[in-house]
Amino acid sequence: METKELSPGKFALNYGLILGIIIVLIGVIMYATNMILEGKQWPVYLYYVIFPAFIIYTISQYKKSNNNLLSVSDALKVGVATAVISGLVYAVYGLLLNYIIDPELMGKMMEVTREKLYENPKMTEEMVDKSIEMLEKFSNPLLGSAIWIGLSAIFGLIYSLIGGLVMKNDA
Repeated sequence: METKELSPGKFALNYGLILGIIIVLIGVIMYATNMILEGKQWPVYLYYVIFPAFIIYTISQYKKSNNNLLSVSDALKVGVATAVISGLVYAVYGLLLNYIIDPELMGKMMEVTREKLYENPKMTEEMVDKSIEMLEKFSNPLLGSAIWIGLSAIFGLIYSLIGGLVMKNDA
């Protein structure tokens, strides 16, 4: 009986979409409840737990679907592809949010940041202006999306390597 080779890329697509949707849901909740403007960080901590757990889970599911065979190479392919796909999904959400849903969001966030900087008695107006100017340079949604995808790939690589080394069993 011939066994069909399991493609890491196709396998990762579904899991990457699911992870991306989970991350988007966290973003939607933060936006809808104004946590994003209030600077609340606890929902972001959920991401820091969910992302690595989901990458490891995806690798374990790949191994299970592949007759319990897993090489480090396949773990890296599955994990990084899952991470990049989830990053792409979130990047699309971020671009939609910033350019279509709420084009003034970045301006609102800069204003909130400016107010918080003024709360620091050691900050002069000139220091606040320089800080905001620097933030504005890096607040471009396209740049943010590219950075998000890149970081997703890097951390996906790290977690995939860990998962692959732990779960490998080349036959």
